Amino acid sequence: MMTSFLFRTLDAKAGLFVAIILAVIVGVPALNLLTPADSAFHVPTYAVTLMGKYLTYALLALSVDLVWGFCGILSLGHGAFFALGGYAMGMYLMRQIGTRGVYGDPILPDFMVFLNWGELPWYWYGFDMAWFAFAMVLIVPGILAFVFGWFAFRSRVTGVYLSIITQALTYALLLAFFRNDMGFGGNNGLTDFKDILGFDVQADTTRAGLFAASGIALLICFVICRAITRSKLGKVLVAVRDAESRTRFLGYRVEHYKLFVWVVSAMMAGIAGALYVPQVGIINPGEFAPANSIEVVIWVAVGGRGTLVGAVIGAVLVNFAKTWFTAALPDVWLFALGALFVVVTLFLPKGIVGTIGHGWTALRQRRVSAAFEAGSDEPPSAPPNSPAAVANVVRPIPSTGGAQPQPAE
Repeated sequence: MMTSFLFRTLDAKAGLFVAIILAVIVGVPALNLLTPADSAFHVPTYAVTLMGKYLTYALLALSVDLVWGFCGILSLGHGAFFALGGYAMGMYLMRQIGTRGVYGDPILPDFMVFLNWGELPWYWYGFDMAWFAFAMVLIVPGILAFVFGWFAFRSRVTGVYLSIITQALTYALLLAFFRNDMGFGGNNGLTDFKDILGFDVQADTTRAGLFAASGIALLICFVICRAITRSKLGKVLVAVRDAESRTRFLGYRVEHYKLFVWVVSAMMAGIAGALYVPQVGIINPGEFAPANSIEVVIWVAVGGRGTLVGAVIGAVLVNFAKTWFTAALPDVWLFALGALFVVVTLFLPKGIVGTIGHGWTALRQRRVSAAFEAGSDEPPSAPPNSPAAVANVVRPIPSTGGAQPQPAE
């Protein structure tokens, strides 16, 4: 059953993508742990951590592409779900420090001791248990997305108005988490992590394990997104994206479809945030910044909206370029990012993957047409919804004499 599901979900292109990610998941940790440090094939630990961060960004971009590329919901607030998942993981990591903190308190994190908190807040209970913390990584962003989406979609808020509201949501959370009395570390956030699941966060094996976990999470979420978009549900989502009013007039409860995909996307963003925190070693309110959410949209646009694979490629390429520019030309990076978005908007409106796919389809069509003109007996194929394909549909001619259907003129 699982095999047939995978065959239905993954075509040749998606299968190639999965194979590449699997090779990266296995190859990078192996080159880090099994090769000597002086080998030309050795991947240093800092590079493993950096690439692991790229994978979490790719997962975040994938979640945005699911709602924007296939349902038409342009979210400028997905950084909020990413940060909430990160804070859930950060709270678990803080509880694992115990007496090894600066103040040696076995219960209270250092920042609470510094701020003279008398006891642990109730919403920190349970975060000393891994299963509870991992559940909160999904539940907290999911509940926020459900409540927000329930009111927004039932009120039929769409387009730029919805985008502005999502941006206002993440900005409100930014202001709230900056407050010291919220109990989340204020502007300093949560940091100085020691262990995760009993393993030293700074150890090379742990870094390799977190990298592999990020890759596996990306693969699982990619398969889930493919299953959604290639199903009947996915066809309805595309209909909502292209003609929401007509879809509603056909009898579909549009708000239910949008709410479902919105909550799934938020949970994926929460997973990305949870995997991001132990690899970078800190989570603070800056992750809620609206600029971060806008940057994610740029990743998706660069890679190719509505392609899934393009979102992953765009996130990796843009962040790799960001890493290089900030090291080599730190004063140029923001200008380069703005220029990149302008170039993509003007010359690559379908993104990298979308443009390549469109060009490949056009090239294949020209080859088939050339072969037909050269004397082939097989007529050139046409896209299913093109005028040429529609013209070949056989329509019956109304008649009382039992006439046979004739080709359309």
